[in-house]
Amino acid sequence: MHILEIPSFFPPYGGLFCLDQAKALSALGHEVRILSNVQMGVTIGLGDYLKLPWRRYEHQMEGIAVCQSYQRGLPRLIRWNVNRWVDIVCSMFEDYVGKYGRPDILHAHCAKWAGRAALLISRKHGIPYVVTEHLPLMLLEGEFGKAPSQAWQIALLRETYEQADMVIPVSEELVEDVACYYGKAYRWQYVSNTIDTHFFHYQPRKTAEGRPFRFCCLADYYYRKGYDVLFSALQKMQEGGVDVEVACAGLFTDSKAFDSELLKYRLNHVRGLGRVDKTAVRQLLYQSDALVLPSRSEVQPLVLLEAMSTGIPVISTECVPQSLRIKGGCTIVPIEDDVALAAAMESMATGRRQADGRKISEQVSQLASPEVVGRRLESIFSAIVASHRQRTGASSRPDSTTIGDA
Repeated sequence: MHILEIPSFFPPYGGLFCLDQAKALSALGHEVRILSNVQMGVTIGLGDYLKLPWRRYEHQMEGIAVCQSYQRGLPRLIRWNVNRWVDIVCSMFEDYVGKYGRPDILHAHCAKWAGRAALLISRKHGIPYVVTEHLPLMLLEGEFGKAPSQAWQIALLRETYEQADMVIPVSEELVEDVACYYGKAYRWQYVSNTIDTHFFHYQPRKTAEGRPFRFCCLADYYYRKGYDVLFSALQKMQEGGVDVEVACAGLFTDSKAFDSELLKYRLNHVRGLGRVDKTAVRQLLYQSDALVLPSRSEVQPLVLLEAMSTGIPVISTECVPQSLRIKGGCTIVPIEDDVALAAAMESMATGRRQADGRKISEQVSQLASPEVVGRRLESIFSAIVASHRQRTGASSRPDSTTIGDA
């Protein structure tokens, strides 16, 4: 199959789940490329906004060809930015077809807004599309307001779901979570995200005896990730004489706001590393005894899978889907409960819970290895493409090049 991946988010702002799935499908012998338009924001990263290329170009990422564009967003003009983003993707697709021919299927990552672009391309070119959905309810609530909401985006995204040949949530729980916005009148199959289990391979750790127990937290410094809950839990542990080290990596973990919170809670042995690359993430995991992720909302946090794949246990909250709660590897505490989080971390740090790292790693491979996820996606895509080819006049839907009235 000729598969075109269209991510809503891509480096330098996340989105590596798209690259991982592209690599998994390519390894099975399929023709796979990525078409990426990244909206840059002045407030998020002025350096990126100014320095990244201003023209479209192609490059390679870990063996996958990427057709790349960077869009400069305009502050506060949300609908204009969205329309422009989708228009750019549709224009890039025309260029893509001229060079590589029509793909057999479009694979969008998140309905907002790659899925919407895929729908418009599908209408014009008669190509089936699927949407892998990653976005959690809390992010949608932050943009649309709590349901029921009259936000202009909802009708467009609901249509994107309903018209898709398949929606692929990365956790089963996500279907119910977002039904308040999108309903359930669409076809769906759950498929886990994949991680590079060969890269994040098992490695035994040295005993923590004679040194502080080392936690890491791999998350951007946002409210949704629950750093305030973590800091409160660490303060309780510190006051109780429990000696641990914590390394935090992610966007804004090297900011003044982050450092200010450390001072507020009077925390020792906590350091913020800022945004780090994949190799640095793996190195940090190998230097750690466990990972903690105190999130308020998640869909399928890949850092949990990456950590367990390297052989360390994780502690997270009840927002984590059941599929990630690997027996012996994942400890779950209530959301926003600093007392329960402190107790779980103390129990792990003082050795009252021993983990079989090799067994945990093997269980992750059975769930999220490139081979396993690639085969599941291949099966879904093949069935859709075969069905599409059997139909005559498969799409009578009108051509469209805009996402709605400005």
